[in-house]
Amino acid sequence: MSTQKIHLALNTPRFDESLAFYRAFLGREPVKHKPGYAKFDVDDPGLNLTLNQAGELADGVRDINHLGIQVQSTEAVEEAKKRLEAVGFDLREERDTDCCYALQDKVWVTDPDGRGWEVFVVKVGDTRPELTASAGAGEPVAACC
Repeated sequence: MSTQKIHLALNTPRFDESLAFYRAFLGREPVKHKPGYAKFDVDDPGLNLTLNQAGELADGVRDINHLGIQVQSTEAVEEAKKRLEAVGFDLREERDTDCCYALQDKVWVTDPDGRGWEVFVVKVGDTRPELTASAGAGEPVAACC
C-alpha cells in the first residue's frame, strides 16, 4: 500500500448532486462532510478527493481536462463497469483504444459538473515507440483522448 495519494480539489456549483455522484462512484462515504465541503479518503487507489461548494462555472471553462483511476487489469475495468452500471450511471466504454500513445481498455462516466472520469488499464505502454519529441520526428499526432 502506498503512503502517497493523489489529491484532487474540485469546485462544484451542484454540491449535493456531486456528493451523491462521488459516494456512488467511489463506493464509500466521505470521511469528512461539512456544509459545502466533503472529503473522500481512498487507500486503493491512493486518492484524497475534496468537493468544495462554488458558484456557477463560466460556460465552456474547464480547469480540468478529465480525471481518472488507473487499475491493474481489464478485469478490474470490468468490475468497475458492473458497479457503475448497477448504480445507474451512463457509461461510455472503450476497448483496445490507442489513447495518449498507449493501448487501453476503459470506461467513462461524467459527473454533475460535466467532468469526465475514466477507469482504465494500460495494456501497452507505448504504441508509438519510434515517435519522439525531438525535432523532425514526424507530423504531430493527436496524442490524448
